[in-house]
Amino acid sequence: MLKKPGEISYSLPKIRQGEEVLSLTLSVCPYCYRELAAIIVERDGKVYIRRVCPEHGDIEELYYGDVAFYKKVTGWHEEGRGARHVYTQVSTLCPFNCGLCPMHKNHTALVNMVITNRCNLSCWYCFFYAEASGYVYEPSLEQIRDMVRSIKKQGVTVAIQLTGGEPLLRDDLIDIVKLLRDEGVRHIQLNTNGIKFAELYLEDPAKAIEYARALRSNGVNTVYLSFDGVSPVVNWKNHWEIPYIFETFRKAGLTSVVLVPTVIKGVNTHELGAILKFAGRNMDIVRAVNFQPVSLTGYMKKHEREKYRITIPDVVKLVEEQTNGEIHSNAWFPVNVSAIFSRFVEGFSGEFKFEMGNHPICGVGTYVYVERKNGSVKFTPITDFVDVEGLLEYLKDKWEDLITGSSRLTTGLRLLYSIRKFINQEKAPEGFDLYKLLFNIIVKRSYEALGELHYKLLFIGQMHFMDLYNYDIQRVQRCNIHYSVPDGRLIPFCAFNIFDDIYRDKIQREYSIPAEEYSIKYNLPKGYLTKKYVRDRRKLESTELYKITYEGLLEKK
Repeated sequence: MLKKPGEISYSLPKIRQGEEVLSLTLSVCPYCYRELAAIIVERDGKVYIRRVCPEHGDIEELYYGDVAFYKKVTGWHEEGRGARHVYTQVSTLCPFNCGLCPMHKNHTALVNMVITNRCNLSCWYCFFYAEASGYVYEPSLEQIRDMVRSIKKQGVTVAIQLTGGEPLLRDDLIDIVKLLRDEGVRHIQLNTNGIKFAELYLEDPAKAIEYARALRSNGVNTVYLSFDGVSPVVNWKNHWEIPYIFETFRKAGLTSVVLVPTVIKGVNTHELGAILKFAGRNMDIVRAVNFQPVSLTGYMKKHEREKYRITIPDVVKLVEEQTNGEIHSNAWFPVNVSAIFSRFVEGFSGEFKFEMGNHPICGVGTYVYVERKNGSVKFTPITDFVDVEGLLEYLKDKWEDLITGSSRLTTGLRLLYSIRKFINQEKAPEGFDLYKLLFNIIVKRSYEALGELHYKLLFIGQMHFMDLYNYDIQRVQRCNIHYSVPDGRLIPFCAFNIFDDIYRDKIQREYSIPAEEYSIKYNLPKGYLTKKYVRDRRKLESTELYKITYEGLLEKK
């Protein structure tokens, strides 16, 4: 079918009986890419995005699973201040003009740098699959250096996440990490399934630890680890390997792990509470859990989408149920409220600070204090002892005082002292002084205090990336998770992966090696681009380490 990016239809769909229009936006037709006017509507307690294509008719998709939660998060609106560097001039409609162009509303917060499209697994819902694409994309060290230097043009500290495919398949991964650190990148994340660590550990623990330690010492700050559940049925990806991966991390000093579950309705939605309990039990190395409601890429029929589709408020409800109400719906705030704190620190210091002005529908998060006793885990959300909403309103209201006051330091200290009133120390966990930590972070700029805050609190977040069916152009214009590409551009996540024939696949094919040529070059059997992982379940399940890791989490059969 002929795609029509650049064509426009601003005809609005008719309002149906029982619907209430919540807002207007722009979207696209998932079939022809024509830009369409769209309405966000409430119906039967849920929120839908609706548009009408002159060629493909009415198109509707679930946008948000609970209207009350929708109204809560959209009440917090922090507009970004634009890209810090423009890479692309406007020549056509958004999102077919990336990036970043003058229409974009946020600087980059996290850069995804794809260093391979090969993987040792074949997950049906994944964006990347080298065997299917017919080529191998693996940028050279020189191309990676050029991408880093292009990122640095923004003049703001950003994190770079090495991703794929499976980055651990790159034999020169340590050299890549060194290169990033030599180029001044202060925060490096490794996005991985972790299987190579387990393979090395089972072969020789010392070898696994040495490899992980080399990654850490050369600059890897955080491991973004795929983890879809605690049971083998749900987490067939790396359930058996996790005990050996964690043991490797502990002995290598890799103590900043984010568990990343892809949440799929009816597949792992019954294990969200167990995932959080698992994280709480392993807080010596686990810093966060970042749930990602599945993005339904490719063409799927409506009944298939309804089978798997889950949205952020649906996950919030399930987490509340599965933690016995401990992590309740009032604990969550949209990610963009963090910009209020960033601007307070900026006003205090007089220097531009990194901020996250995402669209409020993109993601939510909360911090919880975790109390562990005899294998049990108790969660206390920060909202149970901090008036977060009052604090946010106060900081917004006092923002002008801070930037116009005769003395930033004096005004800032006065305002900082005043936030004590929003913290109920009597309700706070014993021995946890949040105000003291905040004071040391903001005034003393103490990295140690920031680290202590993260070691005592578990961050729980959600990020729901879009797909063609629920696409909202207002969201992609405020995206701050971007992909770097060898031609120097930075492309928003929900443009790069969703319009793959315009961005991801088109660009990577241009800088790739044909699959057949790659197989010959590396003496691989025809049609094979990497060795797919095959596990020995009996061996993996036989150790005491495996049994201890999941003790009390798995139901006995």
